[in-house]
Amino acid sequence: MTINKLIKELKELGNEDYKQILQNFFKTGKGQYGEGDIFLGIKVPILRKTAKEYFDLSLKDIQKLIDSKIHEHRLIALFVLIKKYETTENKKEIFNFYLKNAKQVNNWDLVDLSAPNIVGNYLLDKERSILYKLAKSDNLWEKRISILATFAFIKNGESKDILKISRIMLNDDHDLIHKATGWMLRELGKKVSQAEEEKFLKKYYKVMPRTMLRYSIERFNEKKRQYYMKK
Repeated sequence: MTINKLIKELKELGNEDYKQILQNFFKTGKGQYGEGDIFLGIKVPILRKTAKEYFDLSLKDIQKLIDSKIHEHRLIALFVLIKKYETTENKKEIFNFYLKNAKQVNNWDLVDLSAPNIVGNYLLDKERSILYKLAKSDNLWEKRISILATFAFIKNGESKDILKISRIMLNDDHDLIHKATGWMLRELGKKVSQAEEEKFLKKYYKVMPRTMLRYSIERFNEKKRQYYMKK
């Protein structure tokens, strides 16, 4: 399978009506977080299925897709990259390639569907200072990658890094960072320890961004949610 064949196939799979829905949903207007992002209008399950047929693309070809202004080109590149990561012995090469292109993983779905699988998985048994560098980046997407990577740790029963990164994000001013952090805190409570989540909340809920707090307590009962929100 060649990259030219893939690009042609994606163009044919595009849907004009769905394209307009996606461009509104992912905030592609002037001054919005997805400004300039171009969509073909292809649903994620179709992209996943198509990616399986092109798992043998070279990193050179994946780079061309990652550099594309078209959202689905970048997303399918990430799906192929995940498959390569899962099947190669040289996982470090894929990890480094991903980080080199982190600023091109530049919408929240691109981050959420790839960062845990590659960055988080790779760092499960390794030193993690790179996450804290990303967390303090001026780039929105690098910061979100640092948060979503911890999903792999949470699934592994770990809490340390999401709690540390959440503290860093308390002063962040972007809604997409508040949502991601609150989501991972919620997953911490669900998959590892609600007591650990609540220990963090009791210490910081008065200064947490409202959206971060709301996302983090979604699974609590009504009485407990109100306790945190009213204070």
